Amino acid sequence: MTSTALLTDHTALLTDHYELTMLQASLPDGTADRRSVFELFARRLPDGRRFGVVAGIGRVLDAIAQFRFTDEDLAFLRERKVVDGPTLDWLADYRFRGNVWGYPEGEAYFPQSPILVVEGTFGEAVLLETLLLSILNHDSAIASAAARMTAAAGERPCIEMGSRRTHEMAAVASARAAYVAGFATTSNLEAGRRYGIPTAGTSAHSFTLLHDTERDAFTAQVESLGVGTTLLVDTYDVAEAVRVGIEVAGTSLGAVRLDSGDLPLLAKQVRRQLDELGATGTKIVVTSDLDEYAIAGLAAAPVDGYGVGTSLVTGSGHPTCGFVYKLVARADGLDDDATMISVAKASKDKISIGGRKYALRRLDAQGTATAEVLGIGEPPRGDDNDRPLLVPLVEGGERVYDETLDVARDRLRSSLAELPLQARQLSRGEPAIPTVFEGKASEGAR
Repeated sequence: MTSTALLTDHTALLTDHYELTMLQASLPDGTADRRSVFELFARRLPDGRRFGVVAGIGRVLDAIAQFRFTDEDLAFLRERKVVDGPTLDWLADYRFRGNVWGYPEGEAYFPQSPILVVEGTFGEAVLLETLLLSILNHDSAIASAAARMTAAAGERPCIEMGSRRTHEMAAVASARAAYVAGFATTSNLEAGRRYGIPTAGTSAHSFTLLHDTERDAFTAQVESLGVGTTLLVDTYDVAEAVRVGIEVAGTSLGAVRLDSGDLPLLAKQVRRQLDELGATGTKIVVTSDLDEYAIAGLAAAPVDGYGVGTSLVTGSGHPTCGFVYKLVARADGLDDDATMISVAKASKDKISIGGRKYALRRLDAQGTATAEVLGIGEPPRGDDNDRPLLVPLVEGGERVYDETLDVARDRLRSSLAELPLQARQLSRGEPAIPTVFEGKASEGAR
């Protein structure tokens, strides 16, 4: 299913005050109409990470389409005196009519990768800065963490269950990003309705505590949901709960869930007990504050699936990607044929490189990625084995990219399969491949 709605009906005020004051100050002298190129990128990966994952592109395109200033929005800006009358008139007619190129959803990225390239007038492009950063910093952080978790889980499925650990709307976006990164299901019903993600869930400890006995609770659940359900077996005594669960549901019980304790040890004990009771097909699902390291630590345990919450929706220690949105080129005048010149802030610690970028994933003869190659001002040189990364997303203000989340999931699998083996290591390290520039950067760029 493609994304069909965002978190609000319109998105124009999901921005910062200074975006509008920059617009106001650039309107009188005409510089608001200068053709401009902005790029969204990360100067570096989160500390110790070897790759990042792009997620949220579909949500970004929804947000751009819905970026309109309603009468209520304009009344608010007028009442607060955020901008003057001519600027309000300009905003009343705002429509993004430029072009957007970007990495497609599910692609791996590296330092300086031009995740988005936004081409338009300064006025129309600068207004999108905060909203684009807000969506992509969040969604890509979740997907990047989720990709590490699914890599650690291998063929065992991961269940997204972090809704109660984040903002209610962030929970929906997190479920979407996790699904892109390979999670099998989500507990969030709104994510299921909005994006077609499979949903799953059975019961919590409160359901067991509600009943007079654990047997009563299990009986009610099995009678309602069938023997294929998952019983939560660590409310009281795990071994006794497993025994009662099999007595109630029979040896065809779908699964048992462990939510506390020494999970590797408990999983072994429960697996042995299930097998002795004849429930050899009953699976074991574990939860309890899991992250990619805990999942990796359970690799040798007889576990069949993982439920992940807090660590996922907080980016497993990195809740943002550090993306920035910078002007990298602008016209040297207002004429349609004015020369485009590269621009960049001169800074020793905040590295930006001027000039419109083009991106290529360089692959060796075996199809393994060796570099992220960025051409400045023109596409980098490549051969038949290399892979261009930027695709058109918006042309002349019209959306031209609309892929399903399943396509994004497949893309991520292929993208990660191209990377060197060390990319999948959870130990801290440098980016899996270097970023290489071709072409001449602007003066003042660092």
